[in-house]
Amino acid sequence: MAEASLLAQLAALGIRPKKGLGQNFLVDPAHRARIVYAADLTRGDTVLEVGPGPGVLTELLAEQAGRVVAVELDDRLIPFLRERFAGQPHVSIVHADILETNPAELTEGRPYKVVANLPYYITSAVIRHLLESNPAPDVLVLTVQREVAERMVAQPPEMSLLALGTQFYATGKIVARIPAGAFYPVPKVESAVVRLDRRAEPVASDITADQFFAVARAGFSQPRKQLRNSLAAGMGIAPAEAEEWLGQAGVDPKRRAETLTLGEWAEVARLRAAR
Repeated sequence: MAEASLLAQLAALGIRPKKGLGQNFLVDPAHRARIVYAADLTRGDTVLEVGPGPGVLTELLAEQAGRVVAVELDDRLIPFLRERFAGQPHVSIVHADILETNPAELTEGRPYKVVANLPYYITSAVIRHLLESNPAPDVLVLTVQREVAERMVAQPPEMSLLALGTQFYATGKIVARIPAGAFYPVPKVESAVVRLDRRAEPVASDITADQFFAVARAGFSQPRKQLRNSLAAGMGIAPAEAEEWLGQAGVDPKRRAETLTLGEWAEVARLRAAR
């Protein structure tokens, strides 16, 4: 369906992008093709699409994947999507909030990949929800705000909680950049496509995610301060105790949180859990 025809059809149905839902429809076909290409799909794949909008990306996914489960929150789009894909039994349209849905139930416990053009305001929450699901997706191809994509794949000395939250579970890379003009309505920022591949082995098998992130959150609680002070404030301990603990982990207490590697955070969390 041509873009102008699609937008005209939606307008005739009274469906326009909702600012409150962060909707920006990707109308440039070249960029849609790049997103699907990044997912490396085969007929053996199940794809969970988050926020299909009018289904233009869904259409490409359906051509390459064996099964597509598209989860849409906007109730205005559900009848339109179900009619559009009525002749494709391998495409399921689910009316739900992905943050309140178990991805494993949607995919019936099968291995799956995620493809999503995420609204900027829920990006971090959705990524965490998906990566912490059981089972987690093997691959995620996400269109997000460019600045967010860069933070997700950042390395020291530019680490952040978002980078740790992503890289604890997956390895990532930016595979494409998308200009604002590729969307309707045109957002004020550029976007990027990031591919995340779930880690085959955990970063640290002897600590839990909760133990890791309790320490990481404390460390980033006052990111402008030296780590000994931010950890002390975040963990409710004396700076001297934090300094001793960091020294045992081989980390200079004067460093700042954004300079630590993933492995260093794991070692700090491991020693904290053993105390």
